Amino acid sequence: MGINSQEAIKKLKALMDHVDQPLKKSFQNLHQGFLTETLERFLKAREYDVSKAHKMLVDCLKWRVENEIDKILRKPIFPADVYRAVRDSQLVGLSGYSKEGLPVFAIGVGLSTLDKANVNDYVQSHIQINEYRDRVVLPSASKKYGRSITTCVKILDMTGLKLSALGNVKLLTILSTIDDLNYPERTTAYYIVNAPYVFSSCWKVVKPLLHERTKRKIQVLPGCGRDELLKIMDYSSLPHFCKRESSLSSSRSSGHQGSQNCYSLDQPFHQQLYNYIKQQSLMTEAVEPIRKGSFHVNLQVPVSKSKGAAKTIESELRKYGSGLSDTLIELEIM
Repeated sequence: MGINSQEAIKKLKALMDHVDQPLKKSFQNLHQGFLTETLERFLKAREYDVSKAHKMLVDCLKWRVENEIDKILRKPIFPADVYRAVRDSQLVGLSGYSKEGLPVFAIGVGLSTLDKANVNDYVQSHIQINEYRDRVVLPSASKKYGRSITTCVKILDMTGLKLSALGNVKLLTILSTIDDLNYPERTTAYYIVNAPYVFSSCWKVVKPLLHERTKRKIQVLPGCGRDELLKIMDYSSLPHFCKRESSLSSSRSSGHQGSQNCYSLDQPFHQQLYNYIKQQSLMTEAVEPIRKGSFHVNLQVPVSKSKGAAKTIESELRKYGSGLSDTLIELEIM
């Protein structure tokens, strides 16, 4: 950390000392005691421009207060079968830790159908995992490894990816916007594995939706990426889809059965997350009733990005002929 960055952190901290009390309270929940690291994350996201970083951080805190994000880990997704449906169609899990102690999150991009629940349920689940990571997983890792650990590694599995997945671009844009604006610089690197031939077309659609700083962190690895990933993590921390010799029969190996599947609701990460939220809700319910309704986040998808994505989708699908006409759905983002 250079002199300029230290000075920027100092200036941003001074500005944050003057925010309103509700924002201060949410800020404490946001940084979890890692104040300097949190300030630097927002500064990195805005190229160390203090005024822009301050605006970004204040906007984030306002978003948290308006949408009661600080209480989201007390709000289970009801009923239980809806939560299971979310887990079965929004594939994510914690497979282990890197050699540096960073949590390794596996995301099944290709096999995530995102069609078993409504948008609000998927958004709620995504934010809950973010918050559980920030409030529980990262502080626990910091304690275990004896140093500040405030970032993670993500491995994106493209097994089973089809062009029809482009129909989920609105939801994916919402989730990426949430992360860009409110959880900046939480991921050190993104590794893409098991990329099929249609990946290039999907990438043309998704790439413009991502912030430039995010794109710089993305690496596409050959095959299942096992050899490259073993340079930064032990074999035991590899996701199940990176342990096979090849991507053949990948659908079977990425199914929802088996103790090695890090996506499974029965795996420790999801069991701990589920029980944590359940316990928090019970403690809260003893003090105040919990409203068991749909979760809504006030976040607008950038119109310019959405229109551009829709045009790219149409262009890419036409390359594959009229047989894919059913995929040319009328997206709500247009």
